[in-house]
Amino acid sequence: MKVNDAIVKRIYEICKERGSNICDLSLNGGKSPSAIYDLVKGRTKCSKVITVKHFCEGAGITLSEFFDRDYFNDLDDEP
Repeated sequence: MKVNDAIVKRIYEICKERGSNICDLSLNGGKSPSAIYDLVKGRTKCSKVITVKHFCEGAGITLSEFFDRDYFNDLDDEP
């Protein structure tokens, strides 16, 4: 799995866990959802940690909690 694919997978997991959507969680984190939507739709090939951090803030979790999945340990080297 590629890095961006794993990040997108995790974003969808968190949305489902929270019973929310990308837009609401991004806005709760003080960021426009466009950066997350660009990542999810494949328009962005290299995600920024700050974008993920803002999403995490909106979801009420830390970056450590976001990346606390086994599939982040077995990623392809390419973004």
